[in-house]
Amino acid sequence: MEKPFQFKQFSINQNRCAMKIGTDGVLLGAWSSLKNNPFSVLDIGSGTGVLSLMLAQRSHAELIDALEIDENAYEQCVDNFEQSPWSDRLFCYHASLEEFAEEIDDTYDLIISNPPFYSEDYKTKNDQRDLARFNDAMPFNHLIESVAKLLSKDGTFNVVIPFKEEDNFVDLASKINLFANRILHVKGNPNTEIKRSLIEFSFQEKKLEVSELIIETSRHEYTLDYINLTKAFYLKM
Repeated sequence: MEKPFQFKQFSINQNRCAMKIGTDGVLLGAWSSLKNNPFSVLDIGSGTGVLSLMLAQRSHAELIDALEIDENAYEQCVDNFEQSPWSDRLFCYHASLEEFAEEIDDTYDLIISNPPFYSEDYKTKNDQRDLARFNDAMPFNHLIESVAKLLSKDGTFNVVIPFKEEDNFVDLASKINLFANRILHVKGNPNTEIKRSLIEFSFQEKKLEVSELIIETSRHEYTLDYINLTKAFYLKM
């Protein structure tokens, strides 16, 4: 049996999930702003539930809903929620985003997603991993349209995507009045290209704040910025 991934205040079992705990998710969960004190949070495509659990740790949100279509991942997410210190605030739905957006009348103050995307240009032989990894399962325009329905008027939507998709994603969102307010560009080390974009959207057009985060100066030598962002979660930070 695979050992749980241990964070400072919770642990995650991930043996049944195609997508394991990764830097993208942890960065997004740590970076997303809580300045509007969200009462309700929605995690789209929750996988293990790590984003929901991070936001439960960081916020006073009373309602944290997660959405997961893959049955194995859904069951694991439910178990991870039940074993956490915040089980009374966390709930996972086993449904597609389309079904969920049609059925739910309420809106959320904070929506967060580490959506599936093409990080490689080929498919593996593992269908479950491919479903989690490739945006066949959740095209960006479908994600953005659903978010526009589910986000409260003063709410924020936070997402992590490949940097090469940033312009396209921001453009798609602006067409339905979701505007990029903050962007964080993530680089593995000072000499690599930007790999990921973390983007915060809202229905308000504001002056765009763009910043950069470098993860390591050299192998396992983490930058102060990265340590400060993740130290509330990672055991060794």
